[in-house]
Parts: sequence; C-alpha cells; structure tokens
Amino acid sequence: MSPTTWSPAIDTRAPPISAGERGDGQVPKGARSRDVVPYRAVTTTTDPGPHDAVPDAFPAYVVTAGDGRGGEGATRGVAALGPGDLPAGEVLVRVTWSSVNYKDALVTRPGNRVARSSPLVPGVDLAGVVVTSDDPALAPGTEILAHGHDLGVARHGGFAAYARLPAGLALPLPTGLSTRQAMIIGTAGFTAALSADRLEDHGLSPGDGPVLVTGASGGVGSFAVALLARRGHQVVASTGKTDERRWLTDLGATDVIGRDDLEEDAPRVLGPEHWAGAVDCVGGVTLARILRTLRYGAAVAASGLTGGSTLETTVFPFITRDVALLGVDSVATAPDRRRAVWERLAREVSGLDLDAMVAGEVTLDALDGAVDDVLAARVRGRLLVRLTG
Repeated sequence: MSPTTWSPAIDTRAPPISAGERGDGQVPKGARSRDVVPYRAVTTTTDPGPHDAVPDAFPAYVVTAGDGRGGEGATRGVAALGPGDLPAGEVLVRVTWSSVNYKDALVTRPGNRVARSSPLVPGVDLAGVVVTSDDPALAPGTEILAHGHDLGVARHGGFAAYARLPAGLALPLPTGLSTRQAMIIGTAGFTAALSADRLEDHGLSPGDGPVLVTGASGGVGSFAVALLARRGHQVVASTGKTDERRWLTDLGATDVIGRDDLEEDAPRVLGPEHWAGAVDCVGGVTLARILRTLRYGAAVAASGLTGGSTLETTVFPFITRDVALLGVDSVATAPDRRRAVWERLAREVSGLDLDAMVAGEVTLDALDGAVDDVLAARVRGRLLVRLTG
C-alpha cells in the first residue's frame, strides 16, 4: 500500500495574528498564529504483524544542524537510512506510529539549542513492534512504546520506519491500548497524567473548587482537561483559541476562558484567590498570574514554556498563601513510575473518545508543514505520524 500524504488545508487568505514578543499566551513567543489548521479526517489502519527481514534502506525524517552561525546550512527532510545508521541498543523496533510534539518541532529550527546531535531523526515518542531483541522480556513481536530520555534529541527517535532502543526505554504496551492509541496519548498525555498526579499528591481532591488548565487546546492541556474531569475535578480551560469552547467542554471542561481573562487590572502582588489547583502548560507571565491567584495552600503543576522561560514573580504567594510550584518532568521519569503511570492511563482512557483529541495524521513527507504548524500553535490536540499502513 502506497503512503498517503495528509496535508493541512490552510486558508492563506486569513491574515496571521502576531503574538509579538509578549510570550504570555498559548502561542509560542514570537510565533505567528492563524486559526487552527483543519487537518483531514482521521483514518484507521491495522498494523501489520512483525517480520524479521529489515530492509537495507528505509525512510526517515532527518534534521541536520548546519555549520554556520545561527544554523545556516541546516536541512530537514525525508532521507534513506539503513540499520547501520541507527544508534546502539538491545531492541530493534519497527515503528508504526509516532506523534508531533512541541520539542519535535523545536529541533527542526535552525540554531536551536534542543537537539544534541546531528544528523538527528526527531520524534520524542514512538510505538511499534519489536523485530529483534537481546532482552528476553522484549521478545520479537512484542508491541512497545517509548518516550523521553534522549529519544529524538540526542539519539534517533520516532520519525523513521525503524528505531533501535536501549531495553530500559522500551515499555511493553499496556493491556487495552493499540500502538496508535498509545501515540494519541504519547508524551503529551503522559505529562498531563504526571501533572494531575502531582496536584493530587499535594492534596487536591474532587470538590475542592475550580482547577485551571492553561494552554488547554494543546496536547498536554487537552489531556489534562480530560483526565482531571474524569477524576471528578471541576476544570476551567484557558486557551488562546476561544472558538474551541465546544470541543473543550466536550472533553470535560465546565468553563472555558480566554488567556486574557487571567489578567488582573490592579498591579498588586496578590490577586483574588480563584484556583484550587492548576496545570500550566504555558509558563512565563501566565504562570506568574496563576501563582498570584491560587487559593491558600493550593499548587500549580508546571510543565511548559511556550509562553516564555522567564518567571517574574514575588515570594508573597509562597509565604502568605502557602502555595506550591510543582515542576513536572516527563523526560527522566524512573522506569517503575513510568510503567505505573501508563498502566493507570490505559484504564482511565478506556471510556474516552481518543479520536476526538486527534487533529489528524501525517506521513513523513508531510512533516515539514506539520512541525511549522505545531510551532505556530495552529494544531488543536494531537497530530499523529503514521509510519506503516
């Protein structure tokens, strides 16, 4: 079956809206955002079974850093790799699905400081089938998922037909999930689950009051809305795309607000006590505003920086309201913790319409446009990369 290109249908007549250099919203600092890109409808495919014959050449999306100041000479695009081009590891995987994350888009930018090797196959998460393995716990034919650590940043990741992994990075697929469903969840859903867990470990319980989710139309944010609502929390979704109100309420939000609604008129060090907790996927000014408006003893779980990496705040929220800033890292999570989170996710998403969280699918030859759309915040929810089918 020949691959199908899933291309976005962008209305080039719509004037771009500049986010400027504010860095205070769901649009990355300096990005230019149009309306959400209407990727074509999701298709479903059946993953073929494992096979032993690894081809001498297979397609991969490869990024090179260039050798000029600021990334001059950098390249990106589909190229042919062979098994000898893959890094060392105990497990060879035929990749069936991956997804486009914000970090994947960043490593394609000339002069970026995220990629730590060149050439590099991006893709910080992947799912597929073990072809060969030196680990008896991961026999050929085992469906696995992998994400985090140096995948797609310092070693070749999921944007290729094959990947070679350390055995400790390959997690057998939890019962009830297909490889495609695992990538709908992906790093984004995993990060959202970690964020919800951190808040609940801090003491947040259903019925405590409104829980804010910023960047709610993105991958992490939309999963946070769905998971928190499923756990019984009252979720308020904040987004720069106010026309996504219906979609976010369908995911479980009780209210949807614009990012400007987080602003306070008075330049006070503390604002009204609004939030019983918060999941922040934005950072920058947005995170500072959340800290000023948390209820006494509440916490915010922070995992994003699309609104900027600088946090300007005061000590007053911490010393007068006993609030907490909880960092969430999905990259170096310990294997036991990673496995436990995925097992719970497999149970929690069993009643969710995962396809409702998918913007669409792309093949490798459409990744140039896809990563640009993700950088410019033009994608709602999750964007899958289909490697086979």
